Amino acid sequence: MHTKIAQLQEEMAGKTVEASSGGGMVNIVMNGKQEVISIRIDPEVVNREEIDMLQDLIAAAVNEALRKSHEMMTEEMKKITAV
Repeated sequence: MHTKIAQLQEEMAGKTVEASSGGGMVNIVMNGKQEVISIRIDPEVVNREEIDMLQDLIAAAVNEALRKSHEMMTEEMKKITAV
């Protein structure tokens, strides 16, 4: 079982999830190890006067990516433990 879990963790590093906020203004790609791979920000949302909004959008997108990554790992763990 321990070997299967270690193998799953390796596989998860190669899988990604994508999440966005603000109607796609901020996009985050995260791997199954919950590492941020990339952040894309629509230039339309970059405005010094609205930096608080941009920060909120980034936080929301990262949190959604974390949720999706966790969900992906949970589903994969169910497959291993169901055997």
